[in-house]
Amino acid sequence: MTNEVLYQLQYPIGKFEIPNSISKNKIEDWISILEHFPNRLEHLVKNLSDKQLDTSYRPEGWTVRQVVHHLSDSHHHSYIRFKWALTEENPVIKAYDESLWAALSDSKTGPIEMSLQHLKAIHFKLVYLLKSLSEEDLNKSFIHPELNKEVILKHNIGLYAWHSNHHYAHIENLLKRNQWI
Repeated sequence: MTNEVLYQLQYPIGKFEIPNSISKNKIEDWISILEHFPNRLEHLVKNLSDKQLDTSYRPEGWTVRQVVHHLSDSHHHSYIRFKWALTEENPVIKAYDESLWAALSDSKTGPIEMSLQHLKAIHFKLVYLLKSLSEEDLNKSFIHPELNKEVILKHNIGLYAWHSNHHYAHIENLLKRNQWI
């Protein structure tokens, strides 16, 4: 497999790029993606067999099951990071090793229903919060210690909208390649 093919499998929608200018409409679009993502994901994966769920979306990549659990873990962290940034002055957030989390038994063998339900709950809370933010709130930030970088909340909204679509594309592309849809 060529490097180009592997890159396309890893980044099917490309890498996230922060737009130079972020309009109110762009933020609303990103929030809409987050609002609808849990149901879109559930619809995509709900009829998959255990064998299909335990198939990697790319060589040396996570299984569909691990991706679903990762989304739940990651978006939970994101929600907490928003809350920290809104209630503390530019806090340093806690990073986590997502590869090690994906290797834990709940991610490798657990039923995806628990993470699908968790995503619905966390996105309901997140979207409710995001829709209430002022321009001042959207410009608040946190420090990501692994990246050693300040993350502005409106950028983080875009990142997690991208993250949702990124992993959705991993799964959808696998299902298409294997003619499961």
